[in-house]
Amino acid sequence: MTVQMNYWLWAAFALLFALAPCLYVCGFKGESDRLVALEFGSCIVTLDLVLLAEGFHRPSFYDLPLTLAFLSFGGGMVFARFLQRWL
Repeated sequence: MTVQMNYWLWAAFALLFALAPCLYVCGFKGESDRLVALEFGSCIVTLDLVLLAEGFHRPSFYDLPLTLAFLSFGGGMVFARFLQRWL
C-alpha cells in the first residue's frame, strides 16, 4: 500500500521543525524554561499526531493525541511540583 502525500501529511512534516527550539531549550536552558518547552513540545506533538491521523485517513488514530493531551498536562504539573524547590 502506497501513501500519497497530501496536505495533511505535508503540514505534519512542517510542524516537526517547530520541535527544534523546544529541544534546544530543554537541553541548554534553566529549569523554568524547560517546563515551558516541555508543555509547548507536547502541544506540538499532539497537533502533529492529529495531522498524521487525518493524513492517513485513520479515525481510530485520534485516540492517541487525545490521550496525550490529557496526560501531558498532568505530567507537566508533576514536573513543576518536582522542581518547586528550585523555582
